[in-house]
Order: sequence, then structure tokens, then C-alpha cells
Amino acid sequence: MHVSLTETLSISVDALRANKMRSGLTMLGIIIGIAAVITMIALGNGAQNAIKDRIARLGTTVLQINPQRVRQAGVGTATNAKLTTKDVDMIRERAPNVVAVNWQQDRDLQVVWKNKNTRVQITGTPTNFLEVRGFKLAMGRMFSEADDAARRKVAVLGSDVLAQFEIDDPGAILDEQVRIGGRMFTVIGVLQAKGAGMGGDGDRQILIPFRTGLHELFGTDRINDIWTLVSHEDSITMAMAEIQGALRRSHRLRPEQVDDFQIRDQADLLETIGETTKTFTMLLAGVAAVSLLVGGIGIMNIMLVSVTERTREIGVRKALGATRLNILFQFLAESVILCVLGGALGVAAGVGGAAQLSRSMGWTTAVDAQSILLAFGFASGIGIVFGVWPARRASTLDPIEALRYE
Repeated sequence: MHVSLTETLSISVDALRANKMRSGLTMLGIIIGIAAVITMIALGNGAQNAIKDRIARLGTTVLQINPQRVRQAGVGTATNAKLTTKDVDMIRERAPNVVAVNWQQDRDLQVVWKNKNTRVQITGTPTNFLEVRGFKLAMGRMFSEADDAARRKVAVLGSDVLAQFEIDDPGAILDEQVRIGGRMFTVIGVLQAKGAGMGGDGDRQILIPFRTGLHELFGTDRINDIWTLVSHEDSITMAMAEIQGALRRSHRLRPEQVDDFQIRDQADLLETIGETTKTFTMLLAGVAAVSLLVGGIGIMNIMLVSVTERTREIGVRKALGATRLNILFQFLAESVILCVLGGALGVAAGVGGAAQLSRSMGWTTAVDAQSILLAFGFASGIGIVFGVWPARRASTLDPIEALRYE
């Protein structure tokens, strides 16, 4: 007796429909596993995208230079680990791929406005801070070269500083006096929010003119950071080499001496964070995939039980001419149908779960087609792998013994 593919699938569907409760419970493990995998991957992808967007906003052609402690004979020492404006001049002179240089002095100081006070980072910096660092003003103005030359006590606040003063409207603090480190400054501007980067949280700081900070608050010529704007992304490697050569010459380092400074770029940070996030995503997806394995074992157990329950039916079909291949394909089809249907429901649950997490928790999620195809492929593979043994067992039953089975 020849049984067509359509007829075999119809028989498989009828068999599953006859035991709706068992079929539904069997699919539950696959649904939960697929949903968990898709949700975890969506969370990981969303985190990666959020990090990439944030770093892109910070500027992919920006390099940061910091002083670095030098290890001598296995001991960390601060010898010559120092940056000054002389280093800035050397970079300008010897790094043609650098189009702008910004430098800053940082210190956490107490800031008081009316009856509110907080402790934030005070950043003394030149007027090109916005250009090099990629910040924008939300309101007011940036201090000018004249303000810097005259050492005027003016300040531009980061967006998070307003929250610490419990201010909702940036206009409420413009032209107001704030006390920074015991000295009165006039607020002339407020920055737009930008987020944290490799230079720390740029929203939680107050900018003041460099010369004002140098003479009024810091009292040292040491620079905490130098930031350089490179002409193009393709020029970053060359610019880093030029900066390294300029600073080694400025610090009079001999060839055998190691650098007493560190040069970092956003691309390195992006790659490091991206790899870490990807590893974490795969770890979460792997943990979630364990439930898929459990679901597959559950399907195998149910199909084995089904073979035992339907032994007489198998004997009748074989007596009527069904071949081993027909019986094998019927039970294999039942297993695959359960897994594919469970996979489809799991994909829907995973996409819905990711969207719900995004709405309720504010997390960034991103469901991609690759994870959906992977889920379907994995579900089908489980159906085949865990369905082969029960299907093969059913196909090898002796028809005479099967007909005698009670």
C-alpha cells in the first residue's frame, strides 16, 4: 500500500489532535525554551546597539590621552607620569592628523546653589570643549576666549547637575550664582545630556574656563586628560602614532623606556564592550537553550509512550500494507509538527516578551531575523533528533506481535 506524503501528514495531525492536552503540554517545553532564547538574544542585541549608539554620539574620531603610572622593577611609580600644556603644544606641532586638541583639569568639589549643595566634578577646559568632545548646549552659551583670558568665574553645567539641584527647567539657573570650592561663579549655559563614555560621565560635571580653574581652584599645571579630534576615522592609527612620538619626545623618553601615558580611542572601547556583551548574550542564550534540550527529551518520552499506546494501530496499518518507511515518517512527522508549532508559538512569545520588557522596564531590545531563523531551525532539529528513536521503534514492530498487543 502506497501512502502519500499528504496522507501521512494528515494522519499525524489527526493523531496529535486526538490528544490535545498531551500535545499542548509536550509543546510547552519548546515554547518556553524558544521564547527564552529569543528574549535573551534580543536583550543582548539591544544592549550592544545602545552601547554603539552612545559611543557613536561621543565621537569615533576622538582620542583620549591620560598619564600612566610606570612600573619599574615590578613596582608602580608616578615618576614622570605627568601631562602639561607643553605636551599639548608638542601634539599640535608634530601630529598633522590631529585637527583640534582639548585638555582639562578635573577635581571633585563642593557646589552650592541656594540651599542645595552637591559634590561634582569641576572641569577646567579651553573653549573648544564642545567641538572636540561632541557636546551641545541645551541653553545659554559656552564661555569665550575672552572669558578664559580674563579668568572670569563663569560656569556651564552638565545636565545631571540640574537634577542634583532639583531643577526641571534649565532656564531657572541661568545667570544664577553658584559657589564652587568656596568661590562664586555665574552660570552661563547648560549642556545637553550625552551619557557616559571612556572619559566618565560627561553629564555629571561643571565646565569652567581653563585659566580660571588653573589659578582659582586647582593651583597646578598638571593636566588630567588631553582629548584630540582626528581628521578622519582612517587616520586614527596614524594619529595615534604621531601623538605617541610627540609625547615621547616631550617627555624625553629613551627608546628602552616605556610610555608614561596611555592613548585610547572609542573604537577600542566599542570593540571591547561589544565582545563582552556578545559573550554575555551567548551565555544567557546557552542557559535558556537548556530548556530546549529538556523540551526535546520530553517530546521523545511522549512519542515513546505514544508508540506503546498505538502498537495495535501500527500492526493494523502494517497488515494493510504500510511500509516501515510510512510508519517511520508518520511518527517523525508528529514529532517535527510538535516542535515547529511550539517553535512558532515560542517565537511569538519571545518577541512579545522582549517588547514587554522594553515597555515596562525601559530596556533596549532588538529582535533580529537571524535569531528567529535559528529558533525555527533548532526547533525542527529537535523534532528530528528526538523523534527518530520513537519513530524507528514504531517502524520495526512486528505486525503479528503488534496485532496481538493488548
